Amino acid sequence: MEIKQTILPNGLRVVTSERPQNETVSLGIWVNTGSAYETEDINGISHFVEHMVFKGTQKRTSLQISEEIENVGGQNNAYTSHEFTAFYAKMLKNDVELALDVIADFVMAPLFPEDEMKKEKEVVVQEIKQGIDTPDDVIFDYFQNEAFPKQPIGRTILGPVETVRSFTAEKLHQYMQHNYAAENTVAVAVGNIKHDAFVKMVETRMNAYRPKTSFSIAPQIYQGGFYAEKRQIEQAHALLGFRGVEYNNPAYYAVSIFSTLFGGGMSSRLFQEIREKRGLVYSVYSFINSYTQSGLFGIYAGTSGQEIDKLVPVVIDEIKKVVQEKVSDKELNRAKAQLKASMLMALESSSATAEVVARQMLLYNRVIPTDEIVDRIEAVTAEDIQKAAQMLFVSQPTYALLGDLKTYPAYDNLQKMLQF
Repeated sequence: MEIKQTILPNGLRVVTSERPQNETVSLGIWVNTGSAYETEDINGISHFVEHMVFKGTQKRTSLQISEEIENVGGQNNAYTSHEFTAFYAKMLKNDVELALDVIADFVMAPLFPEDEMKKEKEVVVQEIKQGIDTPDDVIFDYFQNEAFPKQPIGRTILGPVETVRSFTAEKLHQYMQHNYAAENTVAVAVGNIKHDAFVKMVETRMNAYRPKTSFSIAPQIYQGGFYAEKRQIEQAHALLGFRGVEYNNPAYYAVSIFSTLFGGGMSSRLFQEIREKRGLVYSVYSFINSYTQSGLFGIYAGTSGQEIDKLVPVVIDEIKKVVQEKVSDKELNRAKAQLKASMLMALESSSATAEVVARQMLLYNRVIPTDEIVDRIEAVTAEDIQKAAQMLFVSQPTYALLGDLKTYPAYDNLQKMLQF
């Protein structure tokens, strides 16, 4: 994957990966901002801005923004996470400049018209309510909040209804002035595109982009906690978590491999022991969420309220095994192969590659060569996996439950069960 990079005079990074065999180009603008960089009184504004930029600019109406991309068969979209906001498109190679013009337009000159604000607030309110009504979705919000209580990183990305309804055009403009700037933005294109041509396109449209941000980043301090909500639903949802690792942590790859072998697929320990051998769940898996200053390691299971008492001790038994005993070479090599294959398969997609390139530029200010990542994965030993497990599971647990709960292990009891 050959990468070319140019830094514009205002500090905006422009990065390309040329694939001349493609007929398409995946491109976009990624900004290192999100809900983790919001104060409580504007929680949800990153996501609302992402919605509202599509509702009109100084040059285009909302309909024109959609039509210009779709008239030539292109696709465009956006997303907001805790630490990133992205606006991206996939186009035929001859329509790249059109797509960039549209994306740069709504990043540089959104209008936030009042009539559109009023309508979109209700759209987002419905999105919030839909999430609350989706147990296996909202449980993750409860989990995040317990892991990082009273912190931006612990709040929901969508924000609370009353806060969203309080947003004004002035607040949105102020937020973008503080949080959108060249220093925390990267423009990326992957596909049948010449680097110099793309640089010229970006510079023409974004040379007036402000160089510096003016917001402060709140600390991300993992704490842990317990949350349970009784609901009359058919399935109970459980999340058990611990302090994870930030992106730059030396143990990042060991933790990634550990998560894969512990709960990352049908051959993983959790799936085999809890679903295949015992039939306690339909779904069970582990995951890692890494951030710039902290991280989360989590275990999710969907089961019945009656089975929670049986489920939790089995999970803890599996935790104790990886803390006390080294994994086998066979298991380690299988997890490494899964992780490498997943990465390499994803990089065959220009859209996925653009996402990887953008995130790495924003996190590390460089694109990590694929060979270097493979070498880091291969370098992880069974001892590293055991150390990673020991590091994760000594932290205060985060425990979240949602469903028709008959009984459940109390948080204090859970802490006793986790003593090694």
